[in-house]
Amino acid sequence: MTKNNLKIGVISLGCDKNTVDTEYMLAILQGKGATIVNDENDADIIIINTCAFIDDAKKESINEIFRAAQLKKTGLLQKLIITGCLPQRYFEEIKSEIPEIDGFIGTANYSKIWDVIKSEKPLYIPNDKDDRENLKERYLTTQNYAYLKIADGCYNKCTYCAIPSIKGKYRSVESDNLIYQAQKIADEGIREIILVAQNTADYGIDFGTGRMLIPLLDKLSKIDFKRIRLLYLYPESVDKKLIKYISENPKICKYMDIPMQHINDRILKLMGRRTTGDKIRKLIDDIRNINENIAIRSTFITGFPQESEKEFTELKNFLKEYKLDYCGFFKYSKEDGTVAAELEGQISSITKDRRLKELLSIQSSLMPELKKKFIGKTYDVVYEGIDYSKQKFLGRTEFMAPDIDGKVIFTADTLMRIGDYYKVKINGFVKNDLKGEVVL
Repeated sequence: MTKNNLKIGVISLGCDKNTVDTEYMLAILQGKGATIVNDENDADIIIINTCAFIDDAKKESINEIFRAAQLKKTGLLQKLIITGCLPQRYFEEIKSEIPEIDGFIGTANYSKIWDVIKSEKPLYIPNDKDDRENLKERYLTTQNYAYLKIADGCYNKCTYCAIPSIKGKYRSVESDNLIYQAQKIADEGIREIILVAQNTADYGIDFGTGRMLIPLLDKLSKIDFKRIRLLYLYPESVDKKLIKYISENPKICKYMDIPMQHINDRILKLMGRRTTGDKIRKLIDDIRNINENIAIRSTFITGFPQESEKEFTELKNFLKEYKLDYCGFFKYSKEDGTVAAELEGQISSITKDRRLKELLSIQSSLMPELKKKFIGKTYDVVYEGIDYSKQKFLGRTEFMAPDIDGKVIFTADTLMRIGDYYKVKINGFVKNDLKGEVVL
């Protein structure tokens, strides 16, 4: 079998930024004439692009590696290649403990994936000259939307996070590269583009010209997208100018994902966050005063070292008072090499589990009030699939990011086409989902 007839299966784990990196590799493989297969049992080579952000992500990555390693024992799988955060962070351990692996690439050299594949002997590239910002071609793996990674790495050095040690300092992608990628995405017929980075609000700050997110959005707005969505806007980087821009630009989703992580000042300081509880509260007030229709999503960590019951109660009370539209909650994960891992006052697993359940319960109890405001109103909904058990269509409004914010479950008397937008009148809700019917 010649190299350009190889059948390759690629498994992408972790965040949406990893999805983009996987798509870069897929484009390289396709360009070399390889066939991308969905069934791993049909693959000559399996590539697993891993995540190592928290314990659960590491466990998922390891489990996938062991599962794929079993296929090598059948003799059908020629090579197993591991890429991304896990080999970048734990290269020596994985290399010695899982000998079935035939190649590694860390987070900086995805362009060398074909070199690893064609190498006659195991090739390990855990870190080398960084080439991420030069990658442009993509093999899209999502439908109806696509991610655009506008920067990589991080300079924040939050005490609980290993990202800076894995991916390095914050580096913005040149706007010409991003516009090229965005135009190609639009040419595929995709009408929603989602900007991602560790902190999208700081795009361009490393260029020495200050934050350049708004100029980038101006350029992206000239491309034929219906929606431009922003994820991961750090609170200290969001000002009234950006809020007003989001409010006034008709192509920008009225949706802001702002990772807050906590509300207590002492815990925020221990976390290395560059904000305070009062500044977070003011930011939310500013958003709602400028445009009350902007949906706010955030993430919070509970069980951080030394978090007292009083400080945890402050977080619970904040959630009840400010009623954010969407929240993701995480138990603190003790990560090797981070400052927080060495702090005294580590919280027990039992306490972390209990606190997580309490936060989830609070947010769930707010759903009826949060969803009620949509009843009787009509929204543009992108049709994305069918729930066959309910015989209903599934889609999203601009207030819903893919996979994390629920769905619109709706009916229609007209012929539907996936990826198209329809006017849907909302007439109810169930848990985190809205219900409605097509009216036009």
